[in-house]
Amino acid sequence: MKLVVRVKLLPTPAQASVLEATLTACNEAATWAAQVAFDEGVCKNLPLRRLTYREIKARWGLGAQAAQHAIKKTCDAYTTLAAKLRNGRYGRPCSKRHSRASGKPVVFRAQAAQPYDDRMLSWQHEARTVSIWTTGGRMKNVAFTGMADQLEVLARHRQGESDLLCEGGQWYLLATCEIPEAEPNAHPVSFIGVDLGIVNIAATSDGAKYSGRRINRRRAKDRALRSKLQKKGTKSAKRRAKKCTGREARRNKDINHKIAKRIVAEAARTGRGIALEDLGGIRERVRLRKPQRTTLHSWPFAQLGAFIGYKARRAGVPVVYVDAAYTSQECSQCHHVERGNRPSQAVFACRSCGFVEHADHNSSHNIAHRGWYVWVCGVESTAPALTLIA
Repeated sequence: MKLVVRVKLLPTPAQASVLEATLTACNEAATWAAQVAFDEGVCKNLPLRRLTYREIKARWGLGAQAAQHAIKKTCDAYTTLAAKLRNGRYGRPCSKRHSRASGKPVVFRAQAAQPYDDRMLSWQHEARTVSIWTTGGRMKNVAFTGMADQLEVLARHRQGESDLLCEGGQWYLLATCEIPEAEPNAHPVSFIGVDLGIVNIAATSDGAKYSGRRINRRRAKDRALRSKLQKKGTKSAKRRAKKCTGREARRNKDINHKIAKRIVAEAARTGRGIALEDLGGIRERVRLRKPQRTTLHSWPFAQLGAFIGYKARRAGVPVVYVDAAYTSQECSQCHHVERGNRPSQAVFACRSCGFVEHADHNSSHNIAHRGWYVWVCGVESTAPALTLIA
């Protein structure tokens, strides 16, 4: 199983300036290659390399490996863009968003991540330093730090490329590690159903609820502040907006990690599996008013599912995905399905057998039942292959 460990670099001011010049050169070269790919209609690695490799080395002074990584990064960006267009991430074909996204070449930020392989980057774990290629030559003794457990994973299991990244003036390396998976539990006694929502981010069939009311209020305040600063448009407003960039995403990520950790720990302790809803395409299926749309579409449910997936794989807990249709309208006791079973957001009252329960817990029981059925039928879901440790 692949994980990505994030370590913080501690360069001196002189080293930081060299790293910044290197990252800028690599991304300028990738942006130029993206323009060539767009003009020539070539997005495959080998044909694009024939068109751009020599020019990139000559104009930006990149080494052979750095030039090839810049070209590959361009090809990967176009592959990702094509997948997003195909999956409706930018709306329907011929829409304005779709046309804007597909009608111009990819552009890389000056400090976007740059891949490094073992020929460009070497680790000295005991000294906690790295030796890294730059446009100014090989730079040695660049210190790094991180949490003790993450550094242990890095030293034991690092394999493959690492990405150099600059965020908010801080330098990081994202290192890929190949982690051995725990022996999977082939005979779970049952499944924990997890219902995802807005009022309650997650509710389990064990009765646990992870409320989202306080979080949603903070998110609403963040959105109001961003809107206010954008309208103001002064230099101080822009500085404040830049300072707040990414705050909501970091908070959401932290909350998702904590929720996933608790759910997986409970499943591992009791010898059970985890059943999740398959929410693929929910943005296209759900019809909501504009204020509700913002709340629903901005919470990273896919990220929460990915965190549960990779933590479960490390713990040997089986994870299955089930059809989410009508889980909120189905009675978990008699399985009668009717829209009128939901008199309010929080209440479920079956019109057939009279069963009454909190709506989210009723849904989680249905998800648990469907998860067991999926498992018995032999259709096990796979967890995402690559996730960040943070």
